[in-house]
Amino acid sequence: MQDSLKKYIPSSTTFTTDIIATTGWTTTDLKNAIASQNPSSDYDMVTLLIGVNNQYQNKPFSLYQQEFPELVNTAIAKAKGNKNNVIIVSIPDYAYTPYGQGTGNQAAISAQIQNYNSFATNYASQLGIKFVNITDITQQGATNPALVASDGLHPSSLAYSKFVERLLPKSKMILGL
Repeated sequence: MQDSLKKYIPSSTTFTTDIIATTGWTTTDLKNAIASQNPSSDYDMVTLLIGVNNQYQNKPFSLYQQEFPELVNTAIAKAKGNKNNVIIVSIPDYAYTPYGQGTGNQAAISAQIQNYNSFATNYASQLGIKFVNITDITQQGATNPALVASDGLHPSSLAYSKFVERLLPKSKMILGL
């Protein structure tokens, strides 16, 4: 995603990003990686997009309800202890990908994704944390295949560019750009 930012940020601006999560991770995987890597607590900004793999892997929703707030608290701690330096991002809806369409279970997938996103939205709102919705971009995947990666499941680079466009105003505000 760092390459996607280059066209939006002045070339004289330099920044370093650390990406902890990897494709396929659940909230538990992310918690374990953070504990293992022990990243510093002086990040200027932290974004958190997690949960789609909890749904995909049929983990109990109660696990997300427990671990997501823990991860938000960790994000705040890693963002210099300042909730204003955190952005929570909604999770993608893969029901609109060729893979999701092939499950015959699109309505259930979307309903479950909406449940996760509603929980995250409400939690962010309760804490006064910035929230960016990218789910609607992924829900265009069935009618705009360019938004889906060649694997038929994940967002494409075009989709990520659109995510960045959504994140950019709040990111610039946090980073003072």
